[in-house]
This record gives sequence, C-alpha cells and structure tokens, in this order.
Amino acid sequence: MSDYDAVLVFDGDCPFCSAAASALRRLRDVGAISWEDDAAQTFLRAQFGETPFALVLADRRTGTVYVGREAARELCDRAGMPTLVQDIVGENYESVADAIRTVTGVDGDPDPYHGTYPLAENADAAFDELVANAGHTVKVRG
Repeated sequence: MSDYDAVLVFDGDCPFCSAAASALRRLRDVGAISWEDDAAQTFLRAQFGETPFALVLADRRTGTVYVGREAARELCDRAGMPTLVQDIVGENYESVADAIRTVTGVDGDPDPYHGTYPLAENADAAFDELVANAGHTVKVRG
C-alpha cells in the first residue's frame, strides 16, 4: 500500500490533465488516479451519491475533499505556488479548463462542483482502494 495522504481524481482523457497529474507526483504524499478508474467511481459515489466529472482532491489526513476550483487552488498551494497564482487559477478555473479541452480536442465539460467538503464516512471507507489504485505512472488514455 502507498503512503499517500491525498489522492487527485482527474480527467484521464485529457493529455494536459494527465501531464499535470504526473508532475504532481513530486508531491510525495499525493497520488493521482483517472476519473474513469473503478476505485475513483466508487469513491465519488460514496462521497457525493453520484459521480461528478470534476477535479477532486481527497485528503484523508485533514478529512477534506476539495472539488473544482478549490482543488486547483489547493494543488497550487501544495506545489508551493505563490498566492497570486493560486487565486488566478481558482478564479479562472472554468476558462482554463475550457481552453485546455478545446486545444486538446477532448469532449465534455466538468460538472459544476466546487468547494470543500468533509470526507464522508462512506468515502473514507473507500479511500484505501482509491490509494491502492493511484499508480506511480499516470497513463494518458486514447
């Protein structure tokens, strides 16, 4: 089992997202998993009662699930980016996501989930499988 305290659920069909998730592997306590992975789907259903297509950072240590722009801000913070960059990324999350999806030719839009949520009891129970499936190499699909 990995030592990840947190796992990023990202769009595995998006080459830019996959590259960004790979770069985050330098953060030793953050794993990454494609949204399409069964463990990610199970975790999202346990947390939200459905499987929102959104950037999600689940942190068991803090008991917090960051979603959408808040996940982007939190990732920037953990990567040591200045507050100004964190604010720009967070405030422009939708436009950045739209531009990336247009440039990479990936269809579909993220669901409008944003904010921070307490880690639900059912999601905490699914966290071990999420960590186990968060591999060391993020594979780009397609």
